[in-house]
Amino acid sequence: MLDLLPDLFDLHQDKLTFIPLPAKHFGGRQIFYGEVITVRCHRDNSMVKQTLAQSGQGKVLVVDGGGLLDHALLGDLIADSAQTNGWQGVIINGCVRDVGTLATIDLGVMALGAHPLKTVKLGQGEINQVVTIAGVKIIPGSIIYADANGIAISQAPILKL
Repeated sequence: MLDLLPDLFDLHQDKLTFIPLPAKHFGGRQIFYGEVITVRCHRDNSMVKQTLAQSGQGKVLVVDGGGLLDHALLGDLIADSAQTNGWQGVIINGCVRDVGTLATIDLGVMALGAHPLKTVKLGQGEINQVVTIAGVKIIPGSIIYADANGIAISQAPILKL
């Protein structure tokens, strides 16, 4: 399968909300979906690292970095940890780094762009809070879907997780 969202919208448009985030694919997995876990953080990816170090079977981490483009909230080491721990993907309202290596990791990774600077580690951020990205409320426990056509969310599973 090369596309997921067009088929989902054809069959379940009434259950889906499109998230108009101009994100690009950076990971080795181009189609991914799963239960939403959220992190809200700005210029500190401590909670991203902590969350992705835990088991993530059937889950996608949505990171609200406030759309800031001056630091990367995910790099190759944290992405490798996420893949090892079974995460389906990571969607970042912000930047990533190590993009050459990210492309080789079997993990869905979407972000606004790339930036080579890492963040500080101060242990700041919030896990599993409702966040709003591109005008869409992202509620932990909802289901998010991503492919080359974009990102969509539903409150209940449409596909088997």
